[in-house]
Amino acid sequence: MVPVSLLFWLGLEIAGYLYVGRHYLHADWVATLLGAFGGILGVRAGINAITWTFAVAHGSPAPALGFMRRARMVIEEYLAFLLTFVLVIPFERLWMPADRLPQSSHPVLLVHGYGCSRGVWWLLRKRLEAAGHTVGTVSLAPPYISLGRLEPLLNQRIEEVCAATGSRQVTLVCHSMGGLIARCYLARHGRERVARLITLASPHQGSDMCQIGFGQNAREMTSGSLWLQDMAAEPLSVPAISLRNAYDNYVMPQDNQRLPGARDVELPPVGHIAMLYDVRVADRLIELLQQKP
Repeated sequence: MVPVSLLFWLGLEIAGYLYVGRHYLHADWVATLLGAFGGILGVRAGINAITWTFAVAHGSPAPALGFMRRARMVIEEYLAFLLTFVLVIPFERLWMPADRLPQSSHPVLLVHGYGCSRGVWWLLRKRLEAAGHTVGTVSLAPPYISLGRLEPLLNQRIEEVCAATGSRQVTLVCHSMGGLIARCYLARHGRERVARLITLASPHQGSDMCQIGFGQNAREMTSGSLWLQDMAAEPLSVPAISLRNAYDNYVMPQDNQRLPGARDVELPPVGHIAMLYDVRVADRLIELLQQKP
């Protein structure tokens, strides 16, 4: 659903640029196509600029980064954003074949974040499989409904992965909002099917960025929301690790990624989307998966 929607809106956006260029600006086709390309890049640059502005304005205390390190982080996040929302998710079927789920005693299930789909895991899934892990994925849709209404989709996929692999339990690896869906699952179903929980930059205590997000789930992820207060009252029932990004540009204050009762592990400086492609993050995750809960 999300890939189709993004592809539709991307096509509509490009058509709009072309129409304006040809019928209002009376540009030739070369200039019009260049303008459309620039529009795609410019709009997404603006979106990223907004996220980093929030990250600075609402940030938690963290060691200062030099200009070059911060500039590299911002550029890599912009490129990851372009890759994810212009190429990867809209054309998910080209990047992300069906999960391979052979018999396994320790399968991993990857749970994506807000506004995304299973396609965001295309590279990390390859890296985990190369390290010997059996990996499943799930798409949670529609993308902007209540967090609680997305949980049954996770429940269904957990049961499917367990049935396909012959395993009694899965390890949940969740990016951003996916960590909250996983906690909602644990609150409803307990630990029978989950060996442990690993979250990547999840807004366990909310994010101020969600004030300008779309949908009921954005409201529920806003710092101090009633949904988060109710979830905070639910004790963790499985071993958990919270991978925290001290320089995150979507979850801020960044310390809101801390999860009481979970092991806190700080990630290297990296953008919120870029971490899905970062080899340092992948290596750290593989290392943690090899450790016993």
